[in-house]
Amino acid sequence: MSLSSLQKGLILLDAVVEDGGRSSVASLARSLGMPVATAHRHISALVAAGYLSSAGYGRHIAGPRLCAMVQKVDEKQIITNVAAPILNRLAAKTGCVVQLGTFENDMVTYRLKTGESAGELFTKVGMQLEAYCSGIGKVLLAHLPAPLQKAYLATGPFPALTPHTITDSDLLKDELDRVVHLGFALDDEEVVTGLQCVAVPVPADNRDVIAAISASRATGAGLSTERLVPMLKAAAAEISQRVG
Repeated sequence: MSLSSLQKGLILLDAVVEDGGRSSVASLARSLGMPVATAHRHISALVAAGYLSSAGYGRHIAGPRLCAMVQKVDEKQIITNVAAPILNRLAAKTGCVVQLGTFENDMVTYRLKTGESAGELFTKVGMQLEAYCSGIGKVLLAHLPAPLQKAYLATGPFPALTPHTITDSDLLKDELDRVVHLGFALDDEEVVTGLQCVAVPVPADNRDVIAAISASRATGAGLSTERLVPMLKAAAAEISQRVG
């Protein structure tokens, strides 16, 4: 099947950006199995539109228009938008309040909240909460790069919100190691007495985990952790797959 002109242009654009200005147009064309004249024609059009810039000697790099587009992309908001219908289904299936959160400035930002009793839970979309005591926060802390996690733990001991809150830095480090080992985090009445939360990461391919999802229920009510974790992981995997 022959490629359209648009497809050829996009393939060449991707190749130039990945190459980072090391190779000439002719060299890239040969590696793609594309006629050199065709490649030059597409490159000229992309330069004229501002998507590429000349780096001299027949080489090219990302142009100002492409760089501006990239800066407009909010990956965390994209994940949230993709996750919304998936988490709506999960909330209906489990009867729990289901949420998605990300990590900013050592805090969890709640970006999505859904479920029949969502209005009864104290969190709100856009609200920030301390990371050390929440399920989503523990997941995101557990997957931080080691130097950033160490720096966060050095800010302890942490204020206790309930008698169950982990406040000691060493104990929290042990908890974060368990989160990585088990693949999920549990907030067992650490933020609010009588409330439990199970959280899992949204998988990332060779990158830092930037989002996590959770299911909250009253202590002793609703589905067990053993039943919730596979359902949460399946939803997280679907989000990751759709985001690509």
